[in-house]
Order: sequence, then C-alpha cells, then structure tokens
Amino acid sequence: MAVHSAHEARTPELNAPLDTDVRESLRVLPGFLQMPLTLMTGKALAGQRALPMSPGFHLGAAWTSMLAGLAISTTGYALGAWYLLLLLPGWAMTLHGMRNLRMMIFHQCSHRNMYARRGLDTAIGYSVSSLLVIQNFARYSKEHVSDHHAVHHMTLRDPTVQAFLISLDLHPGMTRGQMWRRVLGKMSSPRFHLAFAIARVRSFAQKSAPAEKATALVLYGGTALAASLLGLWPALLLVWFVPLVPLYQMSNTLRLCVKHTFPAPDTTVRRGKEYFAGLTNAIFLGERAPDPALPLPRRALAWLRWSARMACLHFPSRYLVLTGDTVVHDYHHRYPASRQWHNYLFVRQQDLESGHRGWPAYTAEWGLVAAVNRVFDSLSIADREEFDVHQITSVSKRELFAAFDD
Repeated sequence: MAVHSAHEARTPELNAPLDTDVRESLRVLPGFLQMPLTLMTGKALAGQRALPMSPGFHLGAAWTSMLAGLAISTTGYALGAWYLLLLLPGWAMTLHGMRNLRMMIFHQCSHRNMYARRGLDTAIGYSVSSLLVIQNFARYSKEHVSDHHAVHHMTLRDPTVQAFLISLDLHPGMTRGQMWRRVLGKMSSPRFHLAFAIARVRSFAQKSAPAEKATALVLYGGTALAASLLGLWPALLLVWFVPLVPLYQMSNTLRLCVKHTFPAPDTTVRRGKEYFAGLTNAIFLGERAPDPALPLPRRALAWLRWSARMACLHFPSRYLVLTGDTVVHDYHHRYPASRQWHNYLFVRQQDLESGHRGWPAYTAEWGLVAAVNRVFDSLSIADREEFDVHQITSVSKRELFAAFDD
C-alpha cells in the first residue's frame, strides 16, 4: 500500500507541495540510481532528461525479454533438481515481454501509431495476436477506438465496463473487501482460467485475418508437432504455456482493476476534457524515502523496510502487471495519437510541467493496491441503474474476456 494517505495520493500533481511528492523524496539517493528509479516507479523527476527510446527499442526490448526468459526457463528445466528454480525468473521475464508486446506494441499498432505506416503496423499487430492468442487485431482495433476512446468510454458499451460487470461479477453497492475477495477468488480459480483461455482462442479465431490464422497455425502447429516427435510436451507446457495462460491472465486481471474509475453518480456532464480526464489517473510504484531526521538506528531500519518493499512489492507490480506505459495511461487518454508515446514517462512529465495544455491537472496513485482500491471505491458508489448488468444484452460470451486486454 501507499505510505501516505489516500487524500495525498489523489492530490492534483501540479498543485501538490514538494514534501508530499514521493518521487522527489528519492532525490536523496545517489544520482546514478535516479534513472532506474524513474523507470521503476513510472514517475520522472522534474526536468529529468529523457532516455533516447524509440518504437523499435520497445519492440526489441519486449522480444529480448521474452526470448531470454524462455532460454532461462528451458535451461532450468533441462538441468533439473535445484536448477528448476530458474523457472521463476524465466517465467517473470517471459511474462514481462508478453505484456509489453500486448500492452504497448499491439495497442499502439491498433491506433496506427507504432510506426504510422498502416501496413507495417497491421503486420506487427497480426504477429502479436497470433503469438499471444488474444482478440484478433481488426476486431480489437475497431472496438478499442470506437467504444473505449469515444463517447462510450466507461459506459455499458465500453468493453472495460463489461468485463467488470460480467466477467469479474463486480457491481455497484459491493464493498471494497467484497470486490477484493471476488477478484482474488477468480484469479485462483482453475475454472476462471480455463474459461478465460477458451475465450481467448475463440476471440482470436472469430473473424481473424487469414494472415493471423496462418501465422498461428505455423507457430502452434509446428511447435506441437515438434513437441510430439521429440517428447517435449512437459517442457513446452512449463516453459511457454505457464506464462502464456495463468500468469498472463492474472496480470491481465489486476491491470483491468486499475485502468479507469467509474463516474460518480451525481456527474451530470458526461463529455469534455474535465470529465474524461477524471476517469483515468497515473499509477506510480514506490514509496517515500525514510525521514532523514530519524535517529540513526531507526533510520537504518526504515531504509531496510523501504528496500524490502521496493524489491518485493513495488518492483513485481511494475515488472509483471503495470508494464511499459500502463503506469501513465492517463497521458494516452489525453493524447491517444501522440507520436512521442515511446518516451511516455518523460512526455507526461513535460506536459505536467508545461501546464497540460487546456486539460485539468493530472492525478496519481502511489501503489498497486491503492490504485485498485480507488477503482473499487468508484464502482461501489456508482449509479446502480446506469451500471445494471442486465441492460447488457448484445455481448458475445467469447468477447467478454477480450475486454480485459482493452
């Protein structure tokens, strides 16, 4: 959880006093740690120089992470015994690469914004959907832009809302605790994961392009044939399908739970920048540096606790759930066609410092748990009639889980 109050976490960033800014408190650490801290927390320092990243860098980094993870997992499996522990970092790196391929690369391709070349962006989108077995590219592009980035954003027509109400079975009036228990129960349910996996296959296959089907057939047909001939099915299941199915779907579920807040029931104006900006906030991972005024023994213990929480709580949240630019999804909803998306952390900070050009102040939560709580609280008090699940009558069951990837 965040180490300060929810009220402080939700303070508009531009107006927040310096002493409430978690990221600024970390300036006490050595300079060589500041860029790694920016990449991990998702929050750039004021005036910090951007890294020279590009769309190609993110594409290459995603593939490198995934392939390196597969290599580590395969090595651990082949050596056996204690080397099987290598499966853990291998799965993590594979999942990280998968999530960046989906959440950044595939997403930007759907906006025709990866390389701004329709044919190339479409080809990349086809390859990602075929590899990860997710909603086919054409269907995703159409629904994402028309229902999630338009007037239907966070209405019953929005796939994100449908996933909350139907797939997760969360509704207005439920308490935060009830929602947490239901989500955690589903994430640990084999039945949920099986339904999710089947829906992914059906969503991919339904009206996917011939090129997508052919790519998937070559990838998975060839791999299945080789595994059968060589007796490698156990290795294939452990090395590839564990991160592809249950781990990917758990990450997806947590990511869904922090994307957007539900509109307050007394909201009368449902358009304009003020309204749409209020539905999305940044999610930064980290916590304030210990108070330098503490006595030395207490300060040492505080730094040990800070280090443990950063390593064991915030880093996994960043690396496995809020990958890539998902920490600053609010910037994307303000500027969905930004050609600077590949420098997401820094362009958001620059927009913040320059006065955010006609948009309301940015807001942020610190910590994955705090971010989920914020969304759950907004749904808990949302209008029951407006978000009555029985009003949703035209959604195909095979598309429900596809909304998790929206």
